[in-house]
Amino acid sequence: MGKAGYSTGNAKGWLLAVIALVLVAALGAAVYVFASKQGGSVAPGKAKPQSLQEVKSAKDIKNSYDVIVVGTDPEGVAAAVSAARNGMKTLLVDGRDRTILGGLMTEGWLNSIDMNYEPTKGIIGKHDIMNKGIFSEWYGKIEGDSFDITTAANAFYDMVSKEKNIDLLMKTKEIVPDVTKSGDKTTVTGVTITKADGSKQTVKAKAVIDATQDGDIADAAGVPFTHGREDLGDVKSRMAVTAVFRLNNITPERWKQFGKTILAEDKGQQKYGINEMSLWGFDKMQDYPAVNKERVRMRGLNGGRQNDNTMLVNALQIFNVDPFDPKSRQEAIQIAKDELPHVLAYLKKNYPDFEGVELDAIAPELYVRESRHMIGEYRLSIIDLLENRDQWDRIAFGGYPVDIQRTSPKDNGAVVIDPDKFAVPFRSIVPQKVDGILVVGRAASYDTLPHGSARVIPVGMAEGEAAGAAAKLAADQNMTFRQLSASKESIAKLQDMLNKQGMDLKPYSIKPLPYMEHKSYEGLKTAVTLGLSTGGYKNDFELDKASNQQRMVNLLEGMRRSKPSAMTGSPATVIANVKEPQKQPISLETAAQMIAALLKLDSPQGKAIDTLQAKGFLAKQTVDSIANKQELVNGDAYMLIHDVYNQLKTAK
Repeated sequence: MGKAGYSTGNAKGWLLAVIALVLVAALGAAVYVFASKQGGSVAPGKAKPQSLQEVKSAKDIKNSYDVIVVGTDPEGVAAAVSAARNGMKTLLVDGRDRTILGGLMTEGWLNSIDMNYEPTKGIIGKHDIMNKGIFSEWYGKIEGDSFDITTAANAFYDMVSKEKNIDLLMKTKEIVPDVTKSGDKTTVTGVTITKADGSKQTVKAKAVIDATQDGDIADAAGVPFTHGREDLGDVKSRMAVTAVFRLNNITPERWKQFGKTILAEDKGQQKYGINEMSLWGFDKMQDYPAVNKERVRMRGLNGGRQNDNTMLVNALQIFNVDPFDPKSRQEAIQIAKDELPHVLAYLKKNYPDFEGVELDAIAPELYVRESRHMIGEYRLSIIDLLENRDQWDRIAFGGYPVDIQRTSPKDNGAVVIDPDKFAVPFRSIVPQKVDGILVVGRAASYDTLPHGSARVIPVGMAEGEAAGAAAKLAADQNMTFRQLSASKESIAKLQDMLNKQGMDLKPYSIKPLPYMEHKSYEGLKTAVTLGLSTGGYKNDFELDKASNQQRMVNLLEGMRRSKPSAMTGSPATVIANVKEPQKQPISLETAAQMIAALLKLDSPQGKAIDTLQAKGFLAKQTVDSIANKQELVNGDAYMLIHDVYNQLKTAK
């Protein structure tokens, strides 16, 4: 989270940003880019620090509620408020040792929001938020796209404490789902809570909403999940975690100087920026030589200003952390404590603006980007984002870049695509196999790649609001969530409820993008699905750019992860004696030889194409569509991958 990518901001709305930056610079004033702020009630950069409100748990927890929401992250707050406003007696309960509401935003100190704006390219000054309703209500109470965490925590608590239908319970030691089983049917019927004093209480409910970051309750109830990048065949890999840290002495004068430095560093590339609360830039930090080289890398700084002359920074990435192991999490915090003094010294050496700034603290909770991915009634795919698809059962919208952060120190991450708009269906918060529970937030039913966009807070809060309303509708209609998810009539009622609550869930249609009309689009879809092609912020997949021999090997090795037992050969043997294969064009015959080697197919010299066609691994239409069979372009290579992958998928 934070601004997309390693140090680059979201390209949407940048025309306004550039104009504002040029005008302000021309006037000789402080350099600010007002590209993201949307009418909060708190004056950004000028507000006095608020006093943190004490969060009080309910004195008496009932034995039964209409709805139990587990998790006090923003998604959980939205779910509880929505359920309560729909007349449902609601228990909001947290299983971490937290003193305030807001979770990742307030305890993890991730105080910059990855905003989702309606696609308004070419319309200067218009930034309409996609997900309205409860998210926009909360957003209107804070400073802007970055915020003071005390302001945010108070805003969350203010929303919860005003709802008479919500009982809040903090600091529990354990929360375990209660389930009933009848044949092959499993239903969550409530939770058993171990309170801070060690006493246990079983609480029944008509519906449970899992708003924990990792889908903990659903997982314990038997809901199926994949983990990390498992769906890409990379079972041991997941995105880095981050320890957000706080810097002090960030005065208004220093903030203005940051703006000038960022302007000079950006050089008109529109990659870095600053407004009254947020900055993204200082890209030299990517070259920071980590002391703990195997576990740490830095990215360009994503900074969120506080009202007490401090700044929270999302930039320190830590690898090989098990999000389910408390010892591993604690180890990551210690790694951050050991590394950050060296980070700050390097920062001051490369950016004199930071002289006089000191490390103040590290967030009490880690920012974990990726853990479990639920298998729901619908699994959001990267093709949904590639094609800006609407969904008939839409409950939320996304439009943030598919921001895949590093998975190891040797990785550089990628922006797969920058979608204009995609819909998240209700079916993506309904798990397979288990009834009585919904899962909202980053553990919802997304494939790994679309998760890179859909995991952001505005999407999760919209899901939470929909879940709270769905609990009311399902109870009124005496339906399970699964039955509700299959009923177009009932979903229409749910959408009507949500629209009346302030959301805007209208259908939409976006014109097909140029790459969708390319002759190699089917190949591109396969390559993107397998994680083998990225378009960046400009959605440029370079389909007509010349490929090369090394790139073809890399594609085939990447495809191997999807079905390794069927691809046991080595495509690199075909070019073992070629010097600098990354500079050599790839012919169709050479590519076919590589595929045959990967599949361990015997093929006479010069007859690999015929062999692949005879075995069904290469379509005649694909061969005929290649304009220059001596020098393949990327689109041609993707079509070859597409044919092989599809044949292997259909093979018994």
